[in-house]
Amino acid sequence: MSNPPSGSKNSNQLFSVRNWVTHSKLTRKIADSNPENTPTSRHIQSHLVKLVNPERVEIRLNWLSFIFFQKNHTFKIQFRILLLRMQHNVLILDFGSQYTQLIARRVRELNIFCEIFPYNNIPEDLSSYKAVILGGSPYSVRAEDALQIDLSLFRGKFPLLAVCYGAQYLAHFSGGEVAASNIREYGRANLSYIKENELFMENIPANSQVWMSHSDTIKHLPTGGICLASTKDVQNAAYRIEGEQTFAIQFHPEVYHSVDGKQMLENFLVKIAQVEQSFTPGNFVENNVKELKEKIQGDKVVLGLSGGVDSTVAAVLLHKAIGENLYCIFVNNGLLRKNEFESVLNQYKGMGLNVKGVDASERFLSELAGVDDPETKRKIIGRVFIEVFDDESKIIEDVTWLAQGTIYPDVIESISVKGPSATIKSHHNVGGLPDFMKLKIVEPLRMLFKDEVRRVGATLGIDPELLGRHPFPGPGLSIRILGDITPEKVRILQEVDAVFINGLKEHGLYDKVWQAGAILLPVNSVGVMGDERTYEKVVALRAVESTDGMTADWVHLPYDFLMKISNEIINKVKGVNRVVYDISSKPPATIEWE
Repeated sequence: MSNPPSGSKNSNQLFSVRNWVTHSKLTRKIADSNPENTPTSRHIQSHLVKLVNPERVEIRLNWLSFIFFQKNHTFKIQFRILLLRMQHNVLILDFGSQYTQLIARRVRELNIFCEIFPYNNIPEDLSSYKAVILGGSPYSVRAEDALQIDLSLFRGKFPLLAVCYGAQYLAHFSGGEVAASNIREYGRANLSYIKENELFMENIPANSQVWMSHSDTIKHLPTGGICLASTKDVQNAAYRIEGEQTFAIQFHPEVYHSVDGKQMLENFLVKIAQVEQSFTPGNFVENNVKELKEKIQGDKVVLGLSGGVDSTVAAVLLHKAIGENLYCIFVNNGLLRKNEFESVLNQYKGMGLNVKGVDASERFLSELAGVDDPETKRKIIGRVFIEVFDDESKIIEDVTWLAQGTIYPDVIESISVKGPSATIKSHHNVGGLPDFMKLKIVEPLRMLFKDEVRRVGATLGIDPELLGRHPFPGPGLSIRILGDITPEKVRILQEVDAVFINGLKEHGLYDKVWQAGAILLPVNSVGVMGDERTYEKVVALRAVESTDGMTADWVHLPYDFLMKISNEIINKVKGVNRVVYDISSKPPATIEWE
């Protein structure tokens, strides 16, 4: 059997059964067995159309039989074909807004699968999508260099929801008028008018709070536009296009400040676009395991474990698919939390995973000596990790695949609408491998957000304590030590971090925090300890609450707890005489300091 056309690499990028059969060697094989009056590929297509909806289908192999009659003979042709239910996807186009990822999160919360693509990299084949959402942007539609797309690709062909910039773009280029607002429309607002008997606004109460974030406003609706909602300052807060399933809103339904935003998304996707709510952890595990089996077959896979949620869930998922052909390596880069190398190895005992621990701490710290640039530190750690990993993987005979715990935010944050220069930071587990590593990459969690990874892990039966671990950066403590790295600085930060994390657990606060850690600042401060003056290090404590790390708020930890932890750090950790607490949210700050 021939392979499908290039580009159909997984269940999230699927391909047409009809097109595949046309391009396959199936017709030639039939011709070889029956040269006379052989049915053509067109005949085969017509039979397939009767059996299969020739739209996008998920990948699975099944046997099908066709019976052809010729004079007094009957020919039975049996072959394998890809069949399963239709994939109900939503396409989200990114114009550079900080909120685009939140749109995806809210859609996923409805158990609907969605994908984000830059506005200038739209998939050529749109047949797997049931609806399209145009995201916001920091740019103006009135600017000469406004980000532009061809709306004819979507209007009248898909249910379309245009958000903020998308709503203004739709109006501006479809007969409406967008102008600079007299006041910057940013922050909370309330819907003072809601049009009755509109499915899009169903179950949205009067005065529903929404979140505005724009400096332009729609003065006149586009041709065929009908106003659905207004606020005190924004007349055309929401509208639709007559005769189309095209809707637009000038506020952001994806942020929590828009109280009924999720309901609006549900109205659009479920009630109007009729997208199936079938993207559940159980379905993901079932489909992913089958896909991994078909993709990897009898090959050997090597996976780098970190002890975190992502790599652990990836390991258990792969183990469920390929069993003993999975080889796990846990590398100690010298930048882990205190005693983490030993404790993580002990955690994996009893999980049935084949895990080897490799202590390469001296090698990493040697390479990092004297380096203070955060991006350079990330790249060095990534390079050395690959070198160590390559050395260890060569010991395993006939390894074909490298598995990674890449998740969707890693992918999103490493791709910028405006190009690499706008990327905030690189991710060590996103992208290709160096030429000397002759391994293929498999990333079973690449399309999941962090909270989805945890739910998949729970479905797989992984210990809740392990799934509840806080996220920890791939480069480890290197990006929590501002400036250059020395063994002494690592020791100090490990001790401080241990006091903080253990304190959170002892006081029942750990599970109420999404991520916590300590940062060693490149600052010394004057202090008094006993009868002596000191001039020692300053550390910052950081604790945030979040859903997926795309946005985060600092946690209001009790003052008594902070006082106790501060005293314990200063008394127990030699070299520290001052503790501060970070009260910055993301945005504008990031969770990590580097």
